[in-house]
Amino acid sequence: MRKAPFIILTLVVVFLSVVVGVLVHRARVPRALPTEPAASNADYRLKQVHLQEQGRDGSRWQLDAEYSETFEEQNKTTMKKVTVKVDQPSKGDQASRYQETKNVELRGNVVLISSDGLRLETDRLRWDAEGQRAWTEDPVVIYRAGAVVHGTGFESRVAEEVSSIKGRVRATFQKGTGVPGLAGQGGGS
Repeated sequence: MRKAPFIILTLVVVFLSVVVGVLVHRARVPRALPTEPAASNADYRLKQVHLQEQGRDGSRWQLDAEYSETFEEQNKTTMKKVTVKVDQPSKGDQASRYQETKNVELRGNVVLISSDGLRLETDRLRWDAEGQRAWTEDPVVIYRAGAVVHGTGFESRVAEEVSSIKGRVRATFQKGTGVPGLAGQGGGS
C-alpha cells in the first residue's frame, strides 16, 4: 500500500515533464508562414498592391490587391483578392490590368458601389480606360433607391453620363420609395 503514493507521484512527474517538454519544443520550432499562392510562370510577383489614378475629368479610382503577378510577354498583370474604390468601395475576387492600355477586368463576385448609391453586382466587369467605358455581358443586378433591376448585360459611358442595361430586363420597385426620374410613379415625389 505504501507504493501507491510513490507510483502516483512518479506518474504526475512524468506527465508534467512531457507537458513541459512539448511546450518548450513548440516554442523553439518556427511557426509556419502563411501559405503563398502556387508557383507560376509570372515575371514578377508583388504583395500588397496599391494603384491609383486620376482621370482627365477629375474622377479618381484606387485598386488594392493581396498580390499580383505580371506577365510581360502578354503585357498583363493579374491580381487576387481585389478591392477597387471609385468614390465608394467595389470588389471582385480577381482582376487583370493591362499595362499599355490601363484597361481593367474584375472577375468573380464583382460588386460596384457608385458615389450616388447605385450598387451593381455581376460576375465580370470590364473597364476601357481610353473610352471611359465600363461593361459586362454577364447577368447583372442593380440596386438603387428601392429599385432592383435584373439584366443580362450592362454598359456605362462615364464621359457621356449614359448607362444601359442589356437583354431581357426585369425591374422591381418598392412601394413608397420614390424612384428618381419617375416623378409621380412609385409613390414618391
